[in-house]
Amino acid sequence: MSEIKFKPETMAKVEAIIKRYPEGRQKSALLPILHLAQEEFDNWLDVPVMDYVASILSIEPIEVYEVASFYTMYNLKPVGKYVLEFCKTGPCCLGRC
Repeated sequence: MSEIKFKPETMAKVEAIIKRYPEGRQKSALLPILHLAQEEFDNWLDVPVMDYVASILSIEPIEVYEVASFYTMYNLKPVGKYVLEFCKTGPCCLGRC
C-alpha cells in the first residue's frame, strides 16, 4: 500500500466529524472515522490505516486497534465485494430461526 492519506474530500469529512466534539474529546470521533477509512482503503483496516487514524485523532494506535477488533462491522483483513453476516444470537433468531 502506498502512503496512507485520506483524499481531500474525505479529510474534510473527518475534520467536520472531529469538530462535533469538545477539545480533548476527539476520540469520540473514532467510530465514524473508521467507517470512512474502511470505505476509502479497500473495505478493510490494515495496521498502517489504523495508525494513520490514531495520528489524526492524537491517540495511541492500540486504542484504535481495540475498537476496530471489538466491532464486527470493521474488517481487519481483506474481504470480498459483498459480505454476508448472520446473527446467531437468541434475540436475532426470535421469529426468524
